[in-house]
Amino acid sequence: MKYKVGIIGATGYAGVELVRLLLMHPQAEIAAISSVSYKGKKISEVYPALAQIYDAVLEDEQSTIEKSDVVFASLPHGLSENIAWQCAKNEKIFIDLGADFRLHSEEEYTQWYENRYQFHELHEKAIYALPELNGEEIKNKTIIANPGCYPTSAALALVPAIVQGLIDNNTIIIDSKSGVSGAGRAMTQATHFPECNEAFAPYKTATHRHTPEIEQTLSHYAKQKVYVTFVPHLLPINRGILTTAYASLTADKSLEEIHGIYEDFYKDAQFVRIMPIGETSNVKYVRYSNYCNISLHKDERTGRIVIVSAIDNMVKGAAGQAIQNMNIVLGIAQQAGLDYIPPCI
Repeated sequence: MKYKVGIIGATGYAGVELVRLLLMHPQAEIAAISSVSYKGKKISEVYPALAQIYDAVLEDEQSTIEKSDVVFASLPHGLSENIAWQCAKNEKIFIDLGADFRLHSEEEYTQWYENRYQFHELHEKAIYALPELNGEEIKNKTIIANPGCYPTSAALALVPAIVQGLIDNNTIIIDSKSGVSGAGRAMTQATHFPECNEAFAPYKTATHRHTPEIEQTLSHYAKQKVYVTFVPHLLPINRGILTTAYASLTADKSLEEIHGIYEDFYKDAQFVRIMPIGETSNVKYVRYSNYCNISLHKDERTGRIVIVSAIDNMVKGAAGQAIQNMNIVLGIAQQAGLDYIPPCI
């Protein structure tokens, strides 16, 4: 059996990444794709890499919903709730790659996104879905909030240490670097080639919208409110996120013991790879894949742990994780359509 899937916002970077991955999915068939900007055009006219592989014409949102069992939305915040409502009314599974269902608190959503919830009952049904942390809770849900890219890399790096009480939760600093694709397809001065090439700088320092999402997840597993210092940077590369998290240790554990705790925590998580002691995570070795590589380092002099996680922001940070969530909801193998091996060079 093949499930019919639709993609709304298919011409954005995350949207076309969904297309790329779903075309290789053994149990999914793309039923329709939509775009406001390019409606009526073939997607291969927008992305020539798809020529003679997938030449589907871009439709409107309504027809995409009608033709699909599962609907993915890859849209700016504020545009997903109406689509979710239509999907709920027609008993479709809805997976949102945007921010509209990520935050539990409407007050925080208003503060950080300057918007309000329209359908409160949908938020009560939605689940924030990070498979390696709450995979069992995702099953049988029909409104899925796909985590952000930075929050995915941060949560996977820090949650095992928080759950095991290894760190002082008041000392967490998260330093993240993202490839330019994380800014989306729309041109800005910061992502213009002459501006970002051979450049490297932080942006939205301590004010990035992913901050409350990171704190929400860490607070949930800490069972108390956790505040972090989060600073993102723009790397002059196409794709990838490298997150380096720092925190003071509370337990007198050796690096070998901490490494064992992480290996045990993720023993059933096929897309998380705990690197051997002495190795360091690198975005190069997760490109185009759904893997998260985590390396652990201990500063013996200061008693701090340094955790480095690497993901592909377009895959594990967006489209790949969305498909992984779909697989869980549908009860099929998590790796279906995601068994891409990262390039070795």
